[in-house]
Amino acid sequence: MNASKTLVYDGSFNGFLTAVFIGFEQKLTHADIQKQGQLQSGLFAETETIFTNIEKAQRVWNGVRNKSNSAIKNIYFAFLSEQNNMEALIYRYIQKLMGSKYNGATDFSDDGVLKINQLAHKVGREKHRMEAFVRFQLTKDDVYFANIEPDFDVLPLISKHFRNRYADQQWIIYDVKRKYGLFYDLNTVEIISLDLSDIHTNSTEKSAAFTDAEHEYQDLWNNYFKSTTIKSRINNKLHVQHVPKRYWKYLSEKKAV
Repeated sequence: MNASKTLVYDGSFNGFLTAVFIGFEQKLTHADIQKQGQLQSGLFAETETIFTNIEKAQRVWNGVRNKSNSAIKNIYFAFLSEQNNMEALIYRYIQKLMGSKYNGATDFSDDGVLKINQLAHKVGREKHRMEAFVRFQLTKDDVYFANIEPDFDVLPLISKHFRNRYADQQWIIYDVKRKYGLFYDLNTVEIISLDLSDIHTNSTEKSAAFTDAEHEYQDLWNNYFKSTTIKSRINNKLHVQHVPKRYWKYLSEKKAV
């Protein structure tokens, strides 16, 4: 049995699952799985480049799902957390799950299992916040546009929500932190990359990218928000707890804050 090896993958989730398959196939006790372009290994470490194989990835996915539906969700959500050394942590998590007669995914006495569950919970919470805090603005191209800057890579998780909710209009949700977005053209959702010269926040300054009617609507919404706020009942601590300040620059109702 091989003790350890560095497996280099393309950064995709299917690429990662392929690397997990190779690790199990080679009976690696410890698989140091790293993204291509971010390789950090010892001078004499043995490395292998992994090419994404959908069939192998699917076999890992099905194997984990057959063990536990909650585990497959935890693995995917934790992967999207982008935490350092997450790949190795998930690999050990899958090892424990597949080697357990019972549901190793709920063995919270194991630090790795607990860590995966905690991260999955944080990513899930960020997903729900993005679904609540996205603010679209109508561009002159008749496409509704929104910037987001989430702590985790949640775009893949919110795609279905917005496709169902805004099925009758074209929209783009763009992650300015990760420099990619989702574009819905009334039929399908595609992954896109844009060369943005300006990050559109909730500034009171007008942008040439949006329609005049959109600016009027934003001002109307902002004024409504202020007029319905009872200053004597403001609980800033509670408010920030539910709407963290890092989201404010993309919320139209926060223009005057």
